[in-house]
Amino acid sequence: MILIVAEHAGGKLGKATLEMVTAAREAGREGPITLLVLGQDVAAVATEAAAVADQVLVGDLPALAQYNPEVWAAAVAQIAREGEANTVLIGGSRSGREYAPRVAVKLDAPYLEDATKLSVNGNALQAQRYTYLARVTETVEAEGPVIVVTVKPGSFAPAAPASAAGEQYDIELDLPTPRTEITGKSVEKTSRVALTEADVIVTGGRGVGSPENFAQYVEGLADNIGAGVGATRAVVDAGWRPYAEQVGQTGKTVQPKAYIALGVSGAVQHLSGMGKSKNIIAINKDAEAPIFKVADYGIVGDVNQIVPALIAASKK
Repeated sequence: MILIVAEHAGGKLGKATLEMVTAAREAGREGPITLLVLGQDVAAVATEAAAVADQVLVGDLPALAQYNPEVWAAAVAQIAREGEANTVLIGGSRSGREYAPRVAVKLDAPYLEDATKLSVNGNALQAQRYTYLARVTETVEAEGPVIVVTVKPGSFAPAAPASAAGEQYDIELDLPTPRTEITGKSVEKTSRVALTEADVIVTGGRGVGSPENFAQYVEGLADNIGAGVGATRAVVDAGWRPYAEQVGQTGKTVQPKAYIALGVSGAVQHLSGMGKSKNIIAINKDAEAPIFKVADYGIVGDVNQIVPALIAASKK
């Protein structure tokens, strides 16, 4: 089987999970696509997962109420071993990158990291990934009874529901006692949709002029149209915005239906993080800005003059 570890939050299946289902379908490996749902009180998530998978394995236990890399790695390795998985797909989130290598070690399996494309080459699984600040796309491959892969978020389109819902099965897990524990957690309070889940994203670059303009124009437009807020690396490095909003090679990779770039020049590192957006709308006063080479719609002009008109129109 192809085992996918489901990512979920707030009782809902994460977009990254749907992207991994697409990756599994495109990979061409044999076996049913199986989603592994770990957590506590995850019945709703399992039902949602069944709509896109051939089968769903549910580990619903108090010991899984809070993520722990030791526990997650043990659970995934156990199910992969018992189910004779040939491929294990894990989301390339912070937590996924933390426990995926542990799974590979437990299974004595090859490990392919940050895959943006998957395919088969004979008996080998082939993956593409970015390197050299996204200036180079390299192809790597591995062979073995089982291969562990992390999938870069935003690299695949979310999977559509299957023709028939997959079967759900409760599983028994032999979980270790964790040696570390989380003693506190601080969650940013925001009413905006998360970048990786957003259908529309408004991103600001240094071209907006100042932190005050970013708040007024980028956040103002995003809030009026229900969009997520993104930022370029230059803006984050300047201290205008938090790293959590950074889009690009060293930030988040996104694939929204609409990506609105305000004052974004379009450096290659940024394009690698949003280039697969379905519609790219760019506003920049520099007509030679690289962003216009990938934009579906472009306006050459001053963001500070154009965006207020867009905000006013969105309110209508």
